[in-house]
Amino acid sequence: MRELTRNPWLRAGLLAAAAGLAVYGLASQWHEVHAALARLAWYDVAGAVACVLAGLGCMLLAWRALLAGLGSPLPLPAAIRVMFIGQLGKYVPGAVWALAAQVELARDYDVPRRRSTTASLVGMAVTLVVGLIAAGVMLPLTSAHAAAHYWWVLAVTPLAAACLHPRVVKFGLDLVLKVLHRPPLEESVRPAAMAQALGWTALGWLCYGAHAWFLISDFARRGGGGSGSAHIFALALGGYALAWAVGFLIIFFPGGIGPREVALIAVLAPVMSSASALEVALASRVAMTIGDLAWAGAGLVIGRVRPPGPAVPAGTPPIGAPAPQPVPQLGDAGPLQDH
Repeated sequence: MRELTRNPWLRAGLLAAAAGLAVYGLASQWHEVHAALARLAWYDVAGAVACVLAGLGCMLLAWRALLAGLGSPLPLPAAIRVMFIGQLGKYVPGAVWALAAQVELARDYDVPRRRSTTASLVGMAVTLVVGLIAAGVMLPLTSAHAAAHYWWVLAVTPLAAACLHPRVVKFGLDLVLKVLHRPPLEESVRPAAMAQALGWTALGWLCYGAHAWFLISDFARRGGGGSGSAHIFALALGGYALAWAVGFLIIFFPGGIGPREVALIAVLAPVMSSASALEVALASRVAMTIGDLAWAGAGLVIGRVRPPGPAVPAGTPPIGAPAPQPVPQLGDAGPLQDH
């Protein structure tokens, strides 16, 4: 099985299938997607895509910090390759393909399976919890109606924050793995690494909120959703965070396609028409898919360089080179040589 997962032809086929499914998710609704993009200014779409790229980059740095905290630091190019090529697996039906792909790709860089599994699972948990906190804090700020409707999100925010402690994260994920009859996680993430991951994840969510702000600001103003940029940004960040969490938790839909859009439309309904909310949701899906494919493309370019092997101590001669001979020192005892 190990040799099979390292087969380059099999990997290329799986990658092509995952990328094809990502594109198909947009192509199957191209008429609606085209209409949604046509109603948006090109600079709003470009701004949304740029924010998605930045947000995904922040999530990469969070995952890389977690992996380093477990004892397997990766160079940035290697981390890009492992995370984003593997992440295309989320577009394949089933809940484990992205994780499995990242684990196998990390083996190219001598990262133990359990360690990469731990980093990816903890990274998912941190992203989800920080997203729920963002939704709980931001949505009640948008209006009195939103505060009454989403009070439960705010109520669970302190509990969600407590769940970010490394030991709590490990305990929760170990319970999930026990139900799945899998071994527990390798170890708890170091507090310093968790702090770095939290910082990068929070910055990533701000970027995701900015991407939604680019898409909804025009519609929200037309629909009477408030004229202040801060007010609209709170709606954008809180609404997208809640919609992302819904799409993430409903694991039966690849990449959250469907549930995320439905949840986002429901959150935006008070400030814009259902048709406009649908257009925002579709444009957001386009931006996120472009971001995934762009980062995966960068990983493919990086992947042309042969992954480095295990670290070799300085001064070790190349394989096949003759071993260095000791240099005679003054005063060494030994037979005299005739000249």
